[in-house]
Amino acid sequence: MGQITSLFAHKVVGVAEDSINGSSLLASIGIDPTAPVDPSIMVSDSDYYRFLENVASAEQSGHTLGLRAGNSMRCDDYGAFGLAWKTASNLRGSFTRAERYWRVMTSVSVYTIESTDDGSFAHLHREGKRDLGMRLSNEATVASMFTISREVATKPVQLRGVFFKHAAPGIVADHEAFFGCEVHFNADRDALLIANESMRAPNKFGDVAITQFFETHLEAEVTQFEDDNALDKQVKTQISRALSEGVPNISDIASELAMSGRTLQRKLSDQGHSYQSLVDDARRELAEQLLKQSQHSLANIAFLTGFSEQSSFNRAFKRWAGQTPRSYRLAAQSR
Repeated sequence: MGQITSLFAHKVVGVAEDSINGSSLLASIGIDPTAPVDPSIMVSDSDYYRFLENVASAEQSGHTLGLRAGNSMRCDDYGAFGLAWKTASNLRGSFTRAERYWRVMTSVSVYTIESTDDGSFAHLHREGKRDLGMRLSNEATVASMFTISREVATKPVQLRGVFFKHAAPGIVADHEAFFGCEVHFNADRDALLIANESMRAPNKFGDVAITQFFETHLEAEVTQFEDDNALDKQVKTQISRALSEGVPNISDIASELAMSGRTLQRKLSDQGHSYQSLVDDARRELAEQLLKQSQHSLANIAFLTGFSEQSSFNRAFKRWAGQTPRSYRLAAQSR
């Protein structure tokens, strides 16, 4: 049985018509309507789909419920995932992070990016019978992908098309008005087709603290790129910049330094370094600085240093520093 964050259920109630008894519907799937919203509290996918069906069937405009729920989402609602999304350099980076981090929100979906000549498909992969509940959930998810893309983009997000595997509702005009393009139902995929220029356009870097951190602590390490003695610093700087999108391949870093992966590997070896050791050093140094000089949660710091789970980050940091991240932070703050 899959799990979905209760945050989504709260969002649905927030956009439901006034005639809906939201508290009762939340309680019906085990969510305390009087408690603060906690994204870490999960509900079963079957309960969530049933909940969506009940809300939609009680509304006069139930066919737009998924669109309204998706449109209500904001990056900050997603916690660590939202932080990773909005601090990517561009939309392609944001969607790349979605491939890694969405598991913190749901265990029933997978996200992938597919590049084509016409644009990039941002795919939603979800197994199961496409009854009304799943259809509404898929529409809400695809709508939220579009919404948070518009939130972080510096230019209007251009869609070449929107695709759903399920059949069209009785009215499709609302869907096409929302997405601003043709919406294809009974398609072979659930996806947004985003124009390549929109995927490449820079994001707003909504998190000022992280932007300032990278500018202050990473740019300072860029020194004398022509000096082979500083190659390890150059490599670590490039790794640190890329970590929040996952650990980069050596070929990606080499490309940033205008050389081949083979050449970079040889030069590092000549200086007594390995690429993996520099990855570890970059992650450790970045983690230590974030723990000492920011108030971000351990989960956020784990993502920013290239880990998909906080538990993996905790184990690695204890191996590096001989103590847990929490202990390291407390000790640093007491000095």
